Amino acid sequence: MASAGTPAPAPSPPSRAPVPAIARAWPVGIRPVVVRGWEPPATVYGPGHRGVDLGAPAGAPVRAVAPGRVSFAGRVAGRGVVSVALTGTALRTTYEPVAPSVRKGDEVDAGDVVGTVEATAQHCPATCVHWGLLTGETYLNPLTLLPPWLLRGGPSRLLPVLNVRA
Repeated sequence: MASAGTPAPAPSPPSRAPVPAIARAWPVGIRPVVVRGWEPPATVYGPGHRGVDLGAPAGAPVRAVAPGRVSFAGRVAGRGVVSVALTGTALRTTYEPVAPSVRKGDEVDAGDVVGTVEATAQHCPATCVHWGLLTGETYLNPLTLLPPWLLRGGPSRLLPVLNVRA
């Protein structure tokens, strides 16, 4: 029981629901190199990396990771950007720099091409795609959308052993 002179405890922050692993494909390639990982900022406007950079050559197709509706396809600060609101969630993914092949309002399925990687080295030492994930205005780690089997590169396979005496 708190007395009149004791301040009430601060409310605990609301718990954030985990991100569902609903992605069915990487945005680029089969298993792209993560050039730079997720580095959340300490404050809303603080420094950090609000997504992951995936190595990809210029002209490579960029694919939607999950079904959704294109909420933006155009240029921001001189770079092509595609944003997809994911079906059945409050999440949206972003991809840049991308030359969009979709328009706002288009429905996309997991694996559908939404554009191609633009040839620019402004963000990475070589060409890459910056893949972001947001809920409202809060950035999240987009890798959490991927199920474990996609992160690991697929199931283990046993291969025959050749030229070994029993």
